[in-house]
Amino acid sequence: MSTAEVAKGLVDLIRQRKHMEAIQKYYSDGIVSVESAVAPGMPAEMKGIEAIKGKNKWFFDNHELNGEEVNGPFVGENQFAVEYKLDTTLKASGKKVHMEEMALYTVENGKIVREHFYYKTS
Repeated sequence: MSTAEVAKGLVDLIRQRKHMEAIQKYYSDGIVSVESAVAPGMPAEMKGIEAIKGKNKWFFDNHELNGEEVNGPFVGENQFAVEYKLDTTLKASGKKVHMEEMALYTVENGKIVREHFYYKTS
């Protein structure tokens, strides 16, 4: 698959809230995921598809997703970017949280091999 095909497929599944299916279909087994801001007890960099599935499971176990806006993909030669705007509720406290982030994905041999998340700070 081309970078554009991977990008479109990933975004289509995320818009359907099929996050785990998107990971399974489009991520390389050796994926590297980098968070520019980390949650307590969570490393900034994770490696391997099982670690990424675990990170996503943790997110959905701890956050109720009230709304999700997905903009993009914005495709380059072997990379693409996606803007996410999430409205969540922390399950433990009931606190509502709005998050905005940009994800930069790198594609090799038809699979995502790296994702890096950047967060809006203001």
